[in-house]
Amino acid sequence: MADSRVETISRLAQWRIENFGPCSYKKSDPFKLGIWNWHLSVEKNRYLYIRLFPEPSRLSKEQPPIARFVVRVSNAGTNRRLYISPVHERLLRSCEDFVWYVDSTFHGRFIVDVEFLDLKIFPLNGGEANSIWPSDGMMQSISAQSTLRCLSRMLDEGIHADVVINTADGTLKAHKAVLSASSPVFQSMFHHDLKEKESSTIYIQDMSLESCMALLSYLYGSIKPEDFWKHRLALLGAANKYDIADLKDACEDSLLEDINSGNVLERLQEAWLYQLNKLKKGCLAYLFDFGKIYDVRDEINNFFRQADRELMLEMFQEVLTVWKPL
Repeated sequence: MADSRVETISRLAQWRIENFGPCSYKKSDPFKLGIWNWHLSVEKNRYLYIRLFPEPSRLSKEQPPIARFVVRVSNAGTNRRLYISPVHERLLRSCEDFVWYVDSTFHGRFIVDVEFLDLKIFPLNGGEANSIWPSDGMMQSISAQSTLRCLSRMLDEGIHADVVINTADGTLKAHKAVLSASSPVFQSMFHHDLKEKESSTIYIQDMSLESCMALLSYLYGSIKPEDFWKHRLALLGAANKYDIADLKDACEDSLLEDINSGNVLERLQEAWLYQLNKLKKGCLAYLFDFGKIYDVRDEINNFFRQADRELMLEMFQEVLTVWKPL
């Protein structure tokens, strides 16, 4: 039944209940977020009780999730009422581990949103719970790891470095061969008789020393996930400027993973500026398909004053697409 289906985007799960009617209990179909399948359920008694729990499986038994999340409930009519839970952080094994009640009785159509702020794997044998976001990716082979260690040493220790990079607040040393292999723009600088070739100096004044170091760490294969996430907007600008396609794609995928009401308009502007189609579609879907345009009403006027006219037209077309007259 469509009434049981939960839609997901980024870290948001949304359950649109079209008709609660006389029944007192409803359970959603399973939906995947992170590495687990989940269920939502609603129960109407004196209050409206909402539960979130992982689908029983070998995975949820051997690697139970610790979820940090917020629940929002709103009716779908013209007189919109919104109820927002506190931030919860719970170890979730069964439907009894989390229940939130709303002191209001909803009838007919209403929406349940769950925004996952973090998901960790509970360590059954003790130790620290590790977040599944960001992921370090696939394990690399021993030879690849060895090569990356060598490249990291070349960067950190300046072994046979042959180019100086002047940033906004400091200088770094690097290698022309590595930069040229990573970027056709850098390759052109050193191939033709340009000032960068003659002086062995590159000026990157629009990046701080720290963000430029993150860029070099990415090119040398030694960037840490937390540094990538911290500097991903600066890295996106550099990837666009120096035509580093894989870095640009990685930044887009990363920015798409944690869209929320506090950053969606900024992300939409970045998507338009750097022509990131996936990110743009994700932001528009978050705002209109998932109804989060109501959460940014205070910021939207300022956004429209600065937004490109073509982007505003695209947003208006999105409104017409999802608008359904009562």
